[in-house]
Amino acid sequence: MAKYAFIAAIEYVLPEQQLTNQDLAAEFAGWGVDKIFQKTGIATRHIAAKDECASDLAVAAAQRLFEQAAIAPSQIDYIIYCTQSPDYVLPATSCVIQNRLGIPVHCGAIDVNQGCSGFVYSLGLAKALVESGQATNVLVLTAETYSKYINPRDKSVRTLFGDAATATLVSVCESDKPFLHSFYYGSDGSGAPNLIVPAGGSRQPLGLKSYVESEDDSGNFRSDADLHMNGAEVFAFTLKSVPSLVSEVLSRSGLQLEDVDYFVPHQANKFMLDAITKRIGIPDSKTVRAYESCGNTVSCTIPIALVTARQEGHFAAGNKLLLAGFGVGYSWAGCIVEWR
Repeated sequence: MAKYAFIAAIEYVLPEQQLTNQDLAAEFAGWGVDKIFQKTGIATRHIAAKDECASDLAVAAAQRLFEQAAIAPSQIDYIIYCTQSPDYVLPATSCVIQNRLGIPVHCGAIDVNQGCSGFVYSLGLAKALVESGQATNVLVLTAETYSKYINPRDKSVRTLFGDAATATLVSVCESDKPFLHSFYYGSDGSGAPNLIVPAGGSRQPLGLKSYVESEDDSGNFRSDADLHMNGAEVFAFTLKSVPSLVSEVLSRSGLQLEDVDYFVPHQANKFMLDAITKRIGIPDSKTVRAYESCGNTVSCTIPIALVTARQEGHFAAGNKLLLAGFGVGYSWAGCIVEWR
């Protein structure tokens, strides 16, 4: 028997404050409740409070996992914190979280600056740490507060994104087969300008000009300090990259599409998932969807979808799940999870 990594537990938390379609319809003339829902499939988004950081949500998710999975902070020997909403430029927020959670100082801690593909990337790192003997229990945290990057007058992104955090425990077990396998990754930085917050880093430091707003052809307002998304280009990238991603993961695993019990994609929005599943030929009965009550929560969408499907009784031991993350970067990643 060999030692393999597996997903031992997953939990998530959402901020208290909510942004409903009714709220948005009251702010944007011509955007009724039904129109917003038909375009996005999203009814409600959860929004972090003004003084609430992504790390606060991550700590809450980890604490929930400790309670539900009956594991103590002292048993964690590595933290992977996936976020594009760090507390500081430096230090790494994962180190701050280690201290807040009371995890021993001999624990490794790193930040992963990935977005929509970040959970799969982090899962691959956790598998490598466990199966190489470097760690026994890896705490994978994802947390995003994109709402803090969104201009309130930009309906193109405000209708889509919500805030959240998740905690996943990746542990070691003895088995005659792997539970996390057939990872495939991709990146194409030529697409970076199509989903970006231009100002705030070393390339374009924040200044007075960073907050000057401009209006686009659709009546959306944003500044260089706000999230910019070229929806048409992101959609084109997704339809090109995700089918080939799924094909590559299947090839590496030796599986056929019909062998997959559930397809768990990044929960971008209804329109995007409808187009992807149609292009690939995956039936809706095998596609996990979990965006209606929380929106697109970036790196948190896949673990939230896993918890939602588990709670609804869709997963059984031995089920083969195909995970597919894709988005900002551009970046994409997929793998097979054999549910344990």
